[in-house]
Amino acid sequence: MPVVRAVVVEKPGDPDVLSVRDVPDPVAGGTELLVEVAGAGVNRADLLQRAGHYDPPPGSPAWPGLEVAGTVAAVGAEVPVEAGWQVGDRVAALLAGGGYAERVAVPAGLALRVPDDLPLVDAAALPEALATVWSNLRAARLEPGQTLLVQGGSGGVGSAAVQLAVALGVRVLATAGGPDRVARVRELGADVVVDHRGGDVVEQVRAATDGRGADVILDVLGAGGLADNLAMLADDGRLVVIGMQRGRRGELDLGALMAKRASVLGTMLRNRPLDQKVAIMDGVRRHVWPLVASGAVRPVVHARLPFERAADAHRLLETGEAFGKVVLVR
Repeated sequence: MPVVRAVVVEKPGDPDVLSVRDVPDPVAGGTELLVEVAGAGVNRADLLQRAGHYDPPPGSPAWPGLEVAGTVAAVGAEVPVEAGWQVGDRVAALLAGGGYAERVAVPAGLALRVPDDLPLVDAAALPEALATVWSNLRAARLEPGQTLLVQGGSGGVGSAAVQLAVALGVRVLATAGGPDRVARVRELGADVVVDHRGGDVVEQVRAATDGRGADVILDVLGAGGLADNLAMLADDGRLVVIGMQRGRRGELDLGALMAKRASVLGTMLRNRPLDQKVAIMDGVRRHVWPLVASGAVRPVVHARLPFERAADAHRLLETGEAFGKVVLVR
């Protein structure tokens, strides 16, 4: 049986359980592209999977990886001709799993053409982040001229959210830890960046909005940030929870929520049905990818590490050292 190399989880646990092993060589199904992987983005969902807390959806490869970039090695027989995919095309794609490998089969509807001036490896940092940001900002009905607060503006999703929101004409506030990270997030275009290590974030956000608060908050903190996020929401504001870095269970003052006529949204991307993911990626393709091609939105890559250093890649995310994304290079 033909095989390829992949980074697998030997057993749930710390990063040292990751190792490079031979796995079956995938083939392109009827509506899929076979991609020769140049780079695979590393995401917090991969850390959860490695720890045994986030199993891949049924039918997906057992090894981690939610996004890749590379070249098309084969085109499935049922991929529409009008899609125009050919062997050798540069592609970035969203996956349900299995991206930490030399080759992967991806639904053609989740694939994006990589602009010629964008380094192929770096393109692997974009599909999951942009799909997450685009789908959630749409769900939150964020409009030009409104104010968005990005909790964790220096992260992989946060750095993409700041750039995209700025390009869409939104006033962007963000949080980051330490003067250096604050300065770098400001360079991405944020109007105001609050150092969450250096003062009362709630008061600083309220001051930056003349006491009004943010129309939308994109939150990766989860339970530990509920009270502060509610305090920072404007009337009719929308809190969008996309992460649980500070826990999954917390208390919410429903009286305060009702008084502000606010709403709380929670979403996950990985376990959505394929047709929903295809619809999200179609929106990314039409509305966001042109901003990538123009340079208004670009990948922010902290490190590019070989497959053999996947454990180090995970540690960069766990320690909070990474600014932007970490990419594994085959």
